[in-house]
Formats: sequence, structure tokens, C-alpha cells
Amino acid sequence: MKYPDLSNYIGGKSTPSASGKTLDVFSPLDGSLIAKMPLSNASDLNEAVVAAKKAQPAWAKTPIKERVQVFFRYKTLLEKNMTELSKLVQEENGKTFDEARAEVEKSIELTEFACSLPQLISGEWLEVSAGVECRTEHAPLGVVASIVPFNFPMMVPNWTIPNAIALGNAMILKPSELVPLSSQKIAALLKEAGLPDGIFNIVNGDRDIVEAICDHPDIKAVSFVGSTKVAKIVYARATSTHKRALALGGAKNHILVLPDAHPAMTASNVAASMAGCAGQRCMAASVMVGVGEVNHIVEQLCDESKKIVAGKNLGAVISTQAKERIERYITEAEAEGAKVLVDGRKTVVAGSEGGYYVGPTVIDHVRPDMNIAKEEVFGPVLSILRTGTLDEALAIENANPYGNAASVFTQSGGLARYVTEHASAGMVGVNIGVPVPREPFSFGGWNDSKFGVGDITGKSSIEFWTQLKKTTTKWNPDARTNWMS
Repeated sequence: MKYPDLSNYIGGKSTPSASGKTLDVFSPLDGSLIAKMPLSNASDLNEAVVAAKKAQPAWAKTPIKERVQVFFRYKTLLEKNMTELSKLVQEENGKTFDEARAEVEKSIELTEFACSLPQLISGEWLEVSAGVECRTEHAPLGVVASIVPFNFPMMVPNWTIPNAIALGNAMILKPSELVPLSSQKIAALLKEAGLPDGIFNIVNGDRDIVEAICDHPDIKAVSFVGSTKVAKIVYARATSTHKRALALGGAKNHILVLPDAHPAMTASNVAASMAGCAGQRCMAASVMVGVGEVNHIVEQLCDESKKIVAGKNLGAVISTQAKERIERYITEAEAEGAKVLVDGRKTVVAGSEGGYYVGPTVIDHVRPDMNIAKEEVFGPVLSILRTGTLDEALAIENANPYGNAASVFTQSGGLARYVTEHASAGMVGVNIGVPVPREPFSFGGWNDSKFGVGDITGKSSIEFWTQLKKTTTKWNPDARTNWMS
């Protein structure tokens, strides 16, 4: 194995799991065994909670302008270790190096936002009556937890870590059991940046740890990113124990392409959205709805898709099980009458024959009732549906249960506005294949793509990771009084 056996990270040091059980970690690039991680149990989680609960009060009393100095240093360390971090993400997730580097760069942007928090939570003050003052302040919750997925082992943890900790909380991170290595490096960099021991902890494991986090009485808030099926379970279980919860689920993102769309720009953007990160992102384009005559754009889209080559500018999917599942969707759609224009099945990369690769796949004449049109495939696969009118296309988009993203490609400002007003999605794009907001704008979908109130990043996250304290003060007994005082 390339890496030594992993441990949990509790109270500022590596801590073996009490369970003694481990799980193998494989690189999707070539299928090689690269590490073993612990399958922790509830006692491991409790040890982390005890450490976090002990450290958090002193951290909360530290002024926020001092707390964020840790993240100024952390940002510098992310920049300094850019290449190492990118290679690590690539190795454990299967991304291309450029995609992994972009993930680290996004982590830096997220950290920059956290450094601005002192300017965003300064609170309010008002003399509400003669001699009577009211003010507000954001108080931390205490010990919080973040459960993160495999598809962005560096970025998604940094959706929550900088903000939650800068706001005065102590955090327990539960990484995906498929990609546990990047989180260990995050812990090392935070320690090097001067974060006090116990404020950030890692507990590795599987479903048992997720359930233990939801049930633990001393964890006050839980964020989750993963599939909709599990997001619903986590949200229901966490809130049943009176926690705050914000659970982000899956997606089925639609791109509406109108006949007047710029052909080259549309084709390149849709292909990149479909195949970027091997389609393993909740903002990927998985359905293109062609409105009217768009054959000329579909032809260019196929040409662009053929330029995306596994092992070069297309990474691997996360596991052999994922590869098999994605290819089943393609085969089923073909059997039901859809036409495969670009076929990524049975893709093998020379020199990495053990890797888990699916080539870019474009499937035309998909019907809305097909599974591939309704369910999250989570691979580099684009289904093309055909409609005669824009309203028919919007009806298809609105009917899907998810609501992360929707985009329209057109040169008409009026039609673009019509789509942005009527699409049922939390993030909408115009001539953009992946409409992810940049900081300080927040990330979050609608419908079955999100459970809970608020968004996970940006200004909206402040309300999730803090509670509002209101203080009313009167010092002058001689002040003129009225009914308010």
C-alpha cells in the first residue's frame, strides 16, 4: 500500500479506532489498494465529541477577528501545498489533475470567505427608546458535525469547516469511506495553521457513524451532502433528536437548448458539464432538452464529446460498482428505443486496465418515462429529450423531483428571462453549463435536492452555524420613559 493505515483524528492527534475493524481504500485510476481506514464505532465518536466539547468554550470566547487568523494561515498553506493536495485528490477520487487542482482552488476561495466573517456578523445596535438599547450578536452552537461525500474530497469539507469553525464551533468531520485521505491532510494543515486541538476532529467509518452522529445528544447541528435517499434519512433522524440539519441530496439537472443558441459555445459547454469530474457532481448536466430544430447543435455536441478521452481529459468513476451501474443505464435506454450517438461503455485506459472508466456518452431520443431520464446516473452520460415548445421543455424540467440546477442556452434575453423565472431549481444558468455560484453567493438547491432551511455556503451559512442572541440594556434610571421602556 502507498499510504500507512489511517486513524481517526481526535484532540489534535491520530487516534486508533476502538473497533479494530478496517476497510480497504482503492484508487479509481488503476484499481490499486492504496490505504486502509478504520470502521469506527459509537465509542470513537463519543471520544471525539468529548474532546470537541472540552475545547470549544475557550475557542468560542476567542474574538472572531483572532479566530479567522487561523484561516488566513490555512489559506496560505492550501496555496503552498497545491500540487500535493491536487495529486492526493486525483489519486483517491480519480479526477484529472486539472479537476483536482480546481477543487483545491475552490477550497481557497471558500476559506477566503470565512476570513471575511468578522465584517459580516458585526451585529446590530439601536436605541429603541430613551435610555434603552437593543443589540444582536451571533453565538456559536457548540459541537457540530459535517458528513461529506466522495465526489469532492477537498472542496465539500471546506464548504463547512472554515465557516463553522470561524464562527466559534468545534467540528467533527465524517469523510466518505471511499476517499478518506484528503481529510487527513486538511487536519494536518489546520493544526499547522494554529487551530487549537479538539476544535477539528475526524471520525472515519460508514453508516454506523452517520447514525451515531445523528443520535448523539451533544452534537447540535449536522450538515450532510450525498444522495437524496440518504439525505432524507439523515435529515429525519437528526431533526428527530432536536438537532439542526441541512442535508443536500442528488440532482437531475436539465439544460434547455433553443434553436438560436450559439452552436459552438453550447456544444462545448454542455459536453464539459456532462463529462466534467466524470459526471460525478450534483451540478452536472444529465439531461439536454432540445427545443425545436437543434440537430446542428447535437452534431457539434457529439464532436465535442469525442474530444473527451478517458485517462487524458476524463477521469475515472469512483468504483467498479459505479461503472457497472452507469453502463446498465445506457444499455437499458438503448433497449427501450433511445439512440446512443456516442458510446462510453467498455472503456479501458492503456496502462491502467484496472481503473474504473466510462467514456463520454450521448443518448438521443430519450423519453421522459425512461429511467435514464428520471434517475440520477452520476456518470459522464447525457440524455437528449426533444420538445416542440419552450413550455413543454419547462414542464419536463419542472416535473423532475430534484431542483439543484437548470440552464438555458439561447441568444434571446427575453426567452432566457422566461426560463430563469419558471425553472424549478435553486441555481439557474444562462449560457452556462454548470451554474455554481461563486462566493459570497451561496450553494443550495430546491425540492428533493435539499432538506432543511438555508444554504451550506456563503452568507446563508451564518444562520445555520450560529444562534442569534438579543440583548436589551438600560443604564440610566433618570431617562424619560414610555411604554417601550
